[in-house]
Amino acid sequence: MRLLRFTILILMAFAFTTNANVRMPKIFSSNMVLQQGIEIPVWGWADPGERVTVTFNNSTERIRADKEGKWRVSLPVQEYGGPYIMTITGNNSITFKNVMIGEVWVCSGQSNMEFRVSQAINAEEEIKDAKYPNIRLFTVPRIIAQFPQDDISSGEWVECSPETVGGFSAVGYFFGRNLEEKLDVPIGLIHTSWGGTVAETWTSPETIEKDPDFAGSMEKLQQMNMEKIKEEKMANIKKILGGDVPKLDSGMVSGEPVWSAFDFNDGYWKTIRTPALWESQGYIDIDGIAWYRKEIYLNEEQTKNNLTLHLGKIDDSDITWLNGIEVGTTNDYSKDRIYTVDAKYLRPGKNMLVVRVNDTGGGGGIYGDPREQFIAIGDEKVDISGDWKFKISKASVESTSVGPNDFPTLLYNGMLNPIIPYSIKGAIWYQGESNAGRAKQYQRVFPNMIKDWRQHWGQGDFPFLFVSLANYMRAVDVPSESEWAELREAQTLTLNLPNTGMAMAIDIGEALDIHPKNKQDVGYRLALNALEVAYGKDVVNSGPMYESVKFENGKAIITFKETGSGLNVKDKYGYIKSFTIAGADKKFQWAKAELVDDKTVVVYSDEVTNPVAVRFGWANNPDDLNLYNKEGLPAVPFRTDNWPGITK
Repeated sequence: MRLLRFTILILMAFAFTTNANVRMPKIFSSNMVLQQGIEIPVWGWADPGERVTVTFNNSTERIRADKEGKWRVSLPVQEYGGPYIMTITGNNSITFKNVMIGEVWVCSGQSNMEFRVSQAINAEEEIKDAKYPNIRLFTVPRIIAQFPQDDISSGEWVECSPETVGGFSAVGYFFGRNLEEKLDVPIGLIHTSWGGTVAETWTSPETIEKDPDFAGSMEKLQQMNMEKIKEEKMANIKKILGGDVPKLDSGMVSGEPVWSAFDFNDGYWKTIRTPALWESQGYIDIDGIAWYRKEIYLNEEQTKNNLTLHLGKIDDSDITWLNGIEVGTTNDYSKDRIYTVDAKYLRPGKNMLVVRVNDTGGGGGIYGDPREQFIAIGDEKVDISGDWKFKISKASVESTSVGPNDFPTLLYNGMLNPIIPYSIKGAIWYQGESNAGRAKQYQRVFPNMIKDWRQHWGQGDFPFLFVSLANYMRAVDVPSESEWAELREAQTLTLNLPNTGMAMAIDIGEALDIHPKNKQDVGYRLALNALEVAYGKDVVNSGPMYESVKFENGKAIITFKETGSGLNVKDKYGYIKSFTIAGADKKFQWAKAELVDDKTVVVYSDEVTNPVAVRFGWANNPDDLNLYNKEGLPAVPFRTDNWPGITK
């Protein structure tokens, strides 16, 4: 009997010591903002059947964990305020301090949403002035997942300050700052984005499996063996590198850049074309450090003056040498590398240019426009694009077996599902570049993604605001078809969904940079949409939009809506640009356009006597677009025809 009692006591003691602590999702932490005006879901995990108590702002909710150890309560509707304390108690106790009640927005998309405050124009001043303790920031770590995940690996809410804002989403921050200044309430920003990603990877399995274009990929994803694919990927990388994956940078020994030496023997190195990311030239799935070497030949006269080295852009950071002398280093993938070299380091005849590139993720290498890669000596340019010697000196292989775009739903599973159903006001979205080649399909994929998010959050048709693609690439000399114009059209059509808004960036892009640095205006224009769509403020939130067309007497009469105080032409002569016109032959010509009144423009061309179609801003980069409303918002590109596009 004593033995039996002893055994029971031991088992009871063991059971007590193995009780699981109450655990909360990472999206909950001190400094968080909870959404005002709606019930607030709070959830987590505990022992099956364990009693959990949540106390917040004089409210207490109790529940028992279900048989899987999950629990969820809803806190009553809260008014703006704070700071408060939230306590969750079960077998243990968790306390979150400095909690505010305010407006919470999800900030998502690809690289233009991921683009940091530290990369924006006037970054130093912006960071110094970012003293907004009522703005709270949360960044979701990047991860892909085969199946929907319950939680993320890390993350915490922080107050916005010069110490915390630099690495945060620039669009997200400038949007939140505008809201805080207009509403004077706490603002919570949840940043979850990944550069270069497509919309379908941000969409749930339930929606994707119903889409005929992706159902097959979805089925394959659910059945695949990730470990086996990872092994196959590693084998392929070893084949690409011609041996084992190098773990140490052989080009840098004890801090000395041995591979930068003028007379270093690179005869056994392979060649690579620059500028172009190394992934596009066979070095797939490889991040890490690579060295580039290029022989430059100068005559004696050219060596008498300083030269300026134009390398283009480098992803992510570089150290650059000429003839063994370090001439520059930059740690920003979006910046052009322009370095000045003193004439005393130049040699008549052969000179050796060496670039060490460190790529921390995604695409890597020297990239950009070949016309932007040259040496300038006075008024003379020496082209240095083309073949360079190249060698990977240190490789880090992605820990996952697939990339974020290899299958749909991977980022929804890993970076969105874990934060649902955290209470929010709405979402802002900057994405589309990676779907531009399938713009016609985007007309379905993008609104389906929005409806998918709304369904899973269970908050009804919450506000969803997005950025129309910025102008990008060199402007064309003659009217032509455009994938980016078709993608913008798909975005405009998405405004048919309720509670949506679109911020234009068609006038603030950069021809040679897919990541324009003016994120302040993007955030401002998104905030205008939020004030109107989400908060019912009487503001002009849209630029002029096409409403109707009438053809008569060889001219097209275009009527606009969303004109605010009226149409405005930013040209001292009143010329309206960026219009094209075509007859039944579908051949578009540049058109003349004149302002008739505050809502109407007449468009015509001497080369098109019987027009049937008009387009406006229909290009990758309509760099001369100058039609606005008087509130300063640019007109939205459009076309009056429905002829099949190049992405159909």
